Amino acid sequence: MSEKKMSFSIKNWSQDDQPREKLLYKGRSALSDAELVAILIGSGNRTESAVGLCKRILGSVDNNLSALGKLSVAQLMTFNGIGEAKAITIAAAMELGRRRRSEDKVDRTKITSSTSVFEVMQPLLGELPHEEFWILYLNNANAIIKQQQLSKGGITGTLVDVRLTLKTALEVGATALILVHNHPSGTLKPSQADQQITQKLKTASQSLDIKVLDHVIVTEHQYFSFADQGIL
Repeated sequence: MSEKKMSFSIKNWSQDDQPREKLLYKGRSALSDAELVAILIGSGNRTESAVGLCKRILGSVDNNLSALGKLSVAQLMTFNGIGEAKAITIAAAMELGRRRRSEDKVDRTKITSSTSVFEVMQPLLGELPHEEFWILYLNNANAIIKQQQLSKGGITGTLVDVRLTLKTALEVGATALILVHNHPSGTLKPSQADQQITQKLKTASQSLDIKVLDHVIVTEHQYFSFADQGIL
């Protein structure tokens, strides 16, 4: 009894499986964003292939991957064919991409300007929906020794622990600090609280011969530097 041979030609695979084959035979760069996301979700719905569904999802955010990464699990689940498991898979992949960008930037450890601060911290803070306050601890060569988050959710004098900041600075042997926080609203104007905590940390650090070199406010695409503006 002869057995019919199965063809493994890409054209004979289901439409949902084609992106996997394309990646295997042509490489990752040959795939569109929709095809890559389609591999994550595996299948579409009754009327759309995985690729078609992912094109529609990306179309809802103007085909912007950064905007896709901001969608919550609940928002992703509003698309027919995206259940909780698929939504979580997409969200996890977007977060891995964000962390990878962050690690790539951290390799540029020497801080030479406010722009280099932005390049290091934007992948961590630029797309967050809430405020976070971080400290960059630098050595004599202005290289980053340590990055530390001090507060999450807002900036007030009570949320930023000056003693903890200076204790860490002494432990790692830092000679300078750079303060960094984000404005999810996109505004670059420093608030009164931003200015107060800057002066508070600057005054406290001076007693230990540690310099506060800058305070940088990060948004998704721009930044504001206290040092550049001469208000440090």
